Amino acid sequence: KLKQEKEVVGIYISGHPLDDFKKEITKFCNCNVTDFNELERFVNREMCFGGIVGDVQHLETKKGKGWALFTVEDYNDSFKFRIFNEEYLKLRHFLVPNSFIYVRVLIREGWTNRETGKKGEPRLQFNSMQMLHDVMETQAKKLTIQMPLEDVQEGRIDYLKGLLKTYKGDKQLQFVVYEVEEKVKLTMPSLKHKVNISNELLEELEKEKVSYKLN
Repeated sequence: KLKQEKEVVGIYISGHPLDDFKKEITKFCNCNVTDFNELERFVNREMCFGGIVGDVQHLETKKGKGWALFTVEDYNDSFKFRIFNEEYLKLRHFLVPNSFIYVRVLIREGWTNRETGKKGEPRLQFNSMQMLHDVMETQAKKLTIQMPLEDVQEGRIDYLKGLLKTYKGDKQLQFVVYEVEEKVKLTMPSLKHKVNISNELLEELEKEKVSYKLN
């Protein structure tokens, strides 16, 4: 439906295709695709972003080496990327129109022209790609629940125990209890309990206004 809206009207009306991945984009992305128009700002930094694959062209050089020209769209904009050589061979199976991908790209300095000494445009090194559906499972290693001291009450604790029991898993869990005025913070890793970090769990925490952090 959303795809049809975009094709007919030019914009998404009833929502955005990335709405199901808001948490993945908020927690694990550090840029928008618009930022790739200003690569000089990000040299020697890894840029992580998520989006929808648009048009894809699988091409060959004159020497027969494969490469691709592909577009990724996020909430704000779209950008046309090029990927070559071993990176293309390793990641080309992700380049499928209308798929949702998460990409890590290192921005490297451009090549220096030996004759003029002038440095070229920054280069993209594609470190990894994966489906956005898999990001929460692979990137979220630890859940930290942050509680002010006044919230450490029996009812609140019982609720959290029940919730974490429901979402039992294999990811690390820790609690941070703090008191603002006295500037006291106590970090308590859980030795017995581990958790399944999922969108459903995070939505439950947000509904109860429980602060958390993902590592």
